[in-house]
Amino acid sequence: MTATPSDLRRTLGFTDLVMVTLGTVIGSGIFLVPGVVLRETQGRVGLALSIWAIAGVLSLLGAFTYAELGAMKPDAGGLYTYIRDAFGPLPAFLYGWASFVVISSGSVATLAVAFSGYLGQIIPLSPVGAKSVSLLLIVIIAVVNVLGTRRSATMQNWTTGAKVLGLLALSVAMLALGHGAKTGAPIPLPVTTMSLLPGIGIAMIGVLWAYEGWQYVTFSAGETRDPQRVFPRAIAVATFALIVLYLLANLGYLAALGPAAASSSDHIAADASRAVLGPTSGIVISVLVLISIFSAANGITLTAPRMYFAMARDGVFFERLARVHPRYGTPAFAIIALAIWSAILALTGTFEQLLTYVVFAGWIFYGLGAMAVFVYRRKQPDAIRPFRTPGYPITPALFVASAAALVLNTLIAQPIRGVVGLAGVLLGTPAFYIWRARRRAAPVASTVESPGEV
Repeated sequence: MTATPSDLRRTLGFTDLVMVTLGTVIGSGIFLVPGVVLRETQGRVGLALSIWAIAGVLSLLGAFTYAELGAMKPDAGGLYTYIRDAFGPLPAFLYGWASFVVISSGSVATLAVAFSGYLGQIIPLSPVGAKSVSLLLIVIIAVVNVLGTRRSATMQNWTTGAKVLGLLALSVAMLALGHGAKTGAPIPLPVTTMSLLPGIGIAMIGVLWAYEGWQYVTFSAGETRDPQRVFPRAIAVATFALIVLYLLANLGYLAALGPAAASSSDHIAADASRAVLGPTSGIVISVLVLISIFSAANGITLTAPRMYFAMARDGVFFERLARVHPRYGTPAFAIIALAIWSAILALTGTFEQLLTYVVFAGWIFYGLGAMAVFVYRRKQPDAIRPFRTPGYPITPALFVASAAALVLNTLIAQPIRGVVGLAGVLLGTPAFYIWRARRRAAPVASTVESPGEV
C-alpha cells in the first residue's frame, strides 16, 4: 500500500502488536518493584502475589475494554480518539498535552538516563559520557522510527523477544536452583492487620505502574493490518502474558532469596541472580535490563507520536506534526519532536520531578478511555463491533474504579503532588484554545494541509 501525504501505512500485524505491548510495559519495574511490594505487605508472600495477580487482572479488564474500542475505531491516535469522540476535544487534548510535555517524553528521558546508568556498571562512564550515551540512545531510536514503522517494529520484536526470553530463563533458573524459600528467616508480623492497609495501597499502586504501558499500543491501531480482528487479540494476549511472566518472576525471586531477603532488597533481580548464579551474574542482569530499557524506549517512540499526529490532524497541535513522510510513510516530525523534547529533559535532568508529579494523572485519562465504551454503547448501539468487551458492563466498570482509586489515593496520601500534577495538566487548557482559534482563523489552510482520515 502506497502512502499519500495524509496516510500512515498499515504494516503492523499480530506479533508486532504483542511485542509492542510487552516491550513497552516491561521496563525496569519487574526488576525492582517486587521487593517493595513484599516490604509493604510485611513479607506476606500470598498477599504480595495476590496483589500482582489482582493488578494484572485489572489491567486485563482495561485491555479487554480498549480491545472493543480499538476494533471499533481503528484509527491513529487510539486512546486520544476514544476520549475525544466520547467526551470532547478538550479532555483528549489535555491527555495528549500531558503525554507530550511530561508522561511519554519524561518516560523516554527516564529510560535513557537509566540506560546510561546500567551501562556504567559494565563500562565506566564520566558524567559527560553518561549524558552522551543517553542522548545517543534517543537519537538512534528516533532515526530508526523515522526510517520506517516496519523497521522499528522489527527492532521492537527482536529486543522484546530477547528480554522476554531472558526474564523467562532467569525465572526458571531461580526456581530450579534457588533454595531461599526453604532457608529464608521468618518475618515478624504485626499484631494487628490495620497497619497493613496503607502498605497494600502503596504496593497496589507500584504494581499497577509496573503493568502500566499497555495502552500505548492503541496509538498504533491506524497502522495495523486487519485491525478489527488483530488488535483485540493482540492486546488481550499480551496483557495475559504479562500477568504470567510477572508472577513467574516473583516466584523466582522468592525461590532464590526467600521472603526475608527479598523484602529487604532494593535491587531484587540482581540480588536474586547473584544468590543463584554467583557474584559474576551481575553483568547478565545489567545486559538484560539494558535490552529491556531499550525496548521500552523504542515502544514509546513507536506509538506515542501517533497521538500527536492525530492531535495535529485535528488542528490542536503543531501543524507540521500531522505530516507523513512521503518516502518512509511515518509521522516523522511527530517522532522528531518527541525525541528532541525527551533529549532536553534527559540532558537537563528536569524530568524526574515533573514525571513524579504528573504521571499519576495519566490514570485519569486511562479511566476516561474505558468510560468511553459506555458512551459508545449508548450513543451508537448499532455500530459494528467486531469485538465486544467480555463481562460488560462489569469489566470496564471495575477498571474505571481501579483507576479512580489510584488517583484518589494519590490525592489523599500526597495532596501537594496531586494538586501540582493536576495543575500541570490543566496548564494545557490555554494552549488548546489558542490552537483551536488559530485553526478557525485559517480554515482554508487547514483543509489543504491537514491530513485526512487514515
